[in-house]
Amino acid sequence: MTIEILIALLYVLILASYCGFELISKIPPTLHTPLMSGSNAISGITIVGSILCCNQLGYTQFSKILGMLAIILAMINVVGGYAVTDRMLKMFKK
Repeated sequence: MTIEILIALLYVLILASYCGFELISKIPPTLHTPLMSGSNAISGITIVGSILCCNQLGYTQFSKILGMLAIILAMINVVGGYAVTDRMLKMFKK
């Protein structure tokens, strides 16, 4: 990997992190939990992609390890999102 590609990828990572932080910080706390817990289901796409990365024969051992790590983190995100949603919905029951 050349240094130019690495710098471009680092630039995209920093810009995406900044934009994400700015967007999330502008959401009022009353909307934050329902929006974030509902959008955690999107991590299912990450899980499918990670399973494909772990399962392909042409990939290196390093990419398979990163794929497995992505599966673990995405599953924690999905389960946590649904747990928060369930807890929030129980607050509205009589």
